[in-house]
Amino acid sequence: MKKKLELFEKFDGAPINFKQASSGTTQLRIYVFCALLVFALLAILVRLFQLTVVKGSYYRFAAENNRIKEVSIEAPRGEIIDRYGFSLVTNREQQNEKQPFYRTYHLKDATAHLLGYRTLANKDDIAKDACKQPLGFTDRIGKSGIEQVFECQLRGKKGKTLFEVDAQGKLRKTLSSTDPIAGESLQLALDSSLQQKAYDFVNTQIITNSGGIVDLKEKKASIIVTKPKTGEILALISYPTFDPQAFEDNDQQKIATYFTSKDRPLFNRVLEGEYPPGSVFKLAVAAAALETKAIDKNTRIEDTGSIQAGPIKFGNWYFLKYGKTEGQVDLVKGLQRSNDIYFYRIGEKTTPQKIKVWAQNFGFGKKVDFPLDNKPGLIPSDFWKKETIGERWYLGDTFNLSIGQGYLLTTPLQVHMSASVFANEGKLCTPQLLKNAKPNCTKLQLAKETIELVQEGMKRACAPGGTGWPFFDFSVKDEKYVGSTDESAVSATASAGLRPISVACKTGTAESQKKSGIPHAWFTMYAPIENPEIAVTVMVEESGDGSNVAAPIAKEIVKNYFERTE
Repeated sequence: MKKKLELFEKFDGAPINFKQASSGTTQLRIYVFCALLVFALLAILVRLFQLTVVKGSYYRFAAENNRIKEVSIEAPRGEIIDRYGFSLVTNREQQNEKQPFYRTYHLKDATAHLLGYRTLANKDDIAKDACKQPLGFTDRIGKSGIEQVFECQLRGKKGKTLFEVDAQGKLRKTLSSTDPIAGESLQLALDSSLQQKAYDFVNTQIITNSGGIVDLKEKKASIIVTKPKTGEILALISYPTFDPQAFEDNDQQKIATYFTSKDRPLFNRVLEGEYPPGSVFKLAVAAAALETKAIDKNTRIEDTGSIQAGPIKFGNWYFLKYGKTEGQVDLVKGLQRSNDIYFYRIGEKTTPQKIKVWAQNFGFGKKVDFPLDNKPGLIPSDFWKKETIGERWYLGDTFNLSIGQGYLLTTPLQVHMSASVFANEGKLCTPQLLKNAKPNCTKLQLAKETIELVQEGMKRACAPGGTGWPFFDFSVKDEKYVGSTDESAVSATASAGLRPISVACKTGTAESQKKSGIPHAWFTMYAPIENPEIAVTVMVEESGDGSNVAAPIAKEIVKNYFERTE
């Protein structure tokens, strides 16, 4: 049975009131809520004003851009051809690639140090980029050689295409398109045929002569060939070399070997190799002695086989090798026979200070003002020796300097330029990379007699009785000379279809500080003497005598040059 609750009443006897009483706290909460609501509405209105009025155009532009997609169109890089129009570097297009244009290096290893290579641009490349057309992170940039020096000219201007897309990013239509502009193509002074043949000779030949057997592909060599009157580079080879295509194709395995090989294939020995020049430096010493009046054309010095400087005995190469002396020697004979006794004595007369001044006039001891990076070499002096070694200068140091030894260091580029002065009637010409470039030559203040005496010495050096024996009676095949009655042609060679070529040269054999103890072989020359068309300098590290090793390489190059039919 359900029971009803009993009636209850308040304890104090007051009547029960269920109505909630209001308080001051509740009213405060209402006011705060209303204030927040008003503030939020004001904030919304301010933001709306900012979006629609203040930044309205910006967001309309952004919205439009969300609708429009821009695609960059890669510009073809400028191609590179040789002096006769042969393609050295061209582009190949690959589809569906972020970088559609890739380079093809047609001669690969043979032209690597001259043409250079490319890699992907990094942050540092982009930060330092000074070209008119901007560089992006997916772009490639020249890292050495022609590719680096002429980066701005070779780099084209990118094009672009604008597409309209829907909300899902799908293409609706093409709005506009701007075609890319290809980079500037370059025509080099390089003779690619001569370059290839010179490279092939070094890469394959074994030289056998009285000096022994030299496998050239196991050696390190530098070759530079120019047109003396303009300085145009016909060939430039540093060996061992590398394949620039490996960098273009991102062949990491092959690239790694280039950076780790002890042979340093990426090192440009023609421009950056610093070596004692040996007797090829005697050309500059001869000019210094004549120009400072230390000697004249009649000055004669007796070859005694050896001379003394303090406790050290200095010998002539002919005496040391064969035990013979050469009697009275003048400047022409001194160059012809590369007589060390003669140059010891005239170096002493000239003084090392004056030799240094004239060596600098010939371009030694400083970087060549040339687009490709090169080293300055070193012309030692009394001050240099005290500061560097802590010793004073001795007479023996002067003797060493006079024959291109001791502390003297030069690059093959410097040797080539200095020797070419006598092919160019006293003008020192900077090598040129491009065909028909304006010659950059400086007329040295050399007396006519100085030039003629040195020229005569160089002429006799490559004639019977001189040191450049590979060029004795040098001639090349020429069908025009069959049965020729030309007075300048020797009848025997003319009847055989051979054309005689007059050659001026200087040999050099420089002592090496390397463990092998084998000297560096040098040879520098120009031809024909009457009207020089070609100048060649060859240096082969640790290989033997200049006449036995370097001269045969130069002979092959000159032979190919004059026998070519264009």
